[in-house]
Amino acid sequence: MRIAMIGTGYVGLVSGTCFSEFGIPVTCVDKDARKIELLGENVMPIYEPGLDEMVAANVDSGRLSFTTELAPAVKGADAVFIAVGTPSRRGDGHADLSYVYAAAEEIADAMDGYTVVVTKSTVPVGTGDEVERIIRARRPDAEFDVVSNPEFLREGSAINDFMRPDRVVIGTESERARKVMKQLYRVLFLIETPIVFTSRRTSELIKYAGNTFLATKITFINEIADLCEKVGADVHDVAKGIGLDGRIGKKFLHPGPGYGGSCFPKDTLALVKTARDFDAPLKIIETVVAVNDARKQQMAARVVAACGGSAQGKTVAVLGLTFKPNTDDMRDSPAIDIVTALVKAGAVVKAFDPEGMEEARKLLPAGVQYCDNAYATMPGADCLVIITEWNEFRALDLDKVKSLLKAPILVDLRNVYAPDEMRDLGFAYTSIGRP
Repeated sequence: MRIAMIGTGYVGLVSGTCFSEFGIPVTCVDKDARKIELLGENVMPIYEPGLDEMVAANVDSGRLSFTTELAPAVKGADAVFIAVGTPSRRGDGHADLSYVYAAAEEIADAMDGYTVVVTKSTVPVGTGDEVERIIRARRPDAEFDVVSNPEFLREGSAINDFMRPDRVVIGTESERARKVMKQLYRVLFLIETPIVFTSRRTSELIKYAGNTFLATKITFINEIADLCEKVGADVHDVAKGIGLDGRIGKKFLHPGPGYGGSCFPKDTLALVKTARDFDAPLKIIETVVAVNDARKQQMAARVVAACGGSAQGKTVAVLGLTFKPNTDDMRDSPAIDIVTALVKAGAVVKAFDPEGMEEARKLLPAGVQYCDNAYATMPGADCLVIITEWNEFRALDLDKVKSLLKAPILVDLRNVYAPDEMRDLGFAYTSIGRP
């Protein structure tokens, strides 16, 4: 068996590397020559714990290689995975499928013998049909099947998610393609991983339905947190009380500044658009999107309120910029809206993130000052804000923090610290969903 992985972004690089770890020869293809050159030097384009070591080991073994040349990689491959980006399209929020369709055209021209073309990218319902049409139009006599195989990788734990997944979803009605996919995932069959075989359109919808449901849980607990503050309840106890119900589950019931990242924002928008196109509007998801957008501005308002009602001329120390810990991904991070709003309100922002500052410089206002460590943000600051709950922010020397700040004000948007402890230490402490 041989695999060609088209795209070396987050999904393509992790998936290709993990397939090679299964013992399958994989060639990863990308048009970005500089990225391919760096990968050849074992310089990762993303931060993902353990990825560089796994890439290096499989390159050394000869099972993993990188190239800018699509045709040689596709020729003779048993399966070709499309793992290119599908960002939100400007103007209407639909997924931009131009990269997927361009890849399909190039794959069609390069295929040699029976090939399973697998959409690994997150794509709306019906995309597989169009990929099949494109290939068939260019190669009427070709032997191929188009399969949907959505990814369920969490940034920061993607390798474990691929190697030990909750499930694998495969959308195909072709027995020939099913046999190929079973062989590719043979290692997971051996450890009895649930493999869900279904139709292609159903598989495409499973990915969107899963992500939008999780985004809904996050938004739900954030609104419950707001209610808790009004009535004097503790959102963490509420989350525990409902999360112990097996029908609900405890995951994704953590209050915060709203969801972000490469998946939830664009996938909720894309599903809303698809539902409208098919005249089956999803009112719940439409509300989730609106509430999440508004929440980021509300979090900035909390910081301004903690500063006495005005941020003009105030210095705000910000810890955490990425949308979650253990990644350098800044895409749609709540920090973007929060920091931008603070700068517009007249604040001087001094920020630190363990991995995200290079990306942050591209997305945050020009006046933001970037510091070398957490404590370097604090001298003379009027307020400290925790936006992303990196582990190193969970055990700050609070006496030192208090001595560095101009005023002992902490706005904790991830509820890292205990309110009673902070009050005892003399902090004016603001958290989420706790009295």
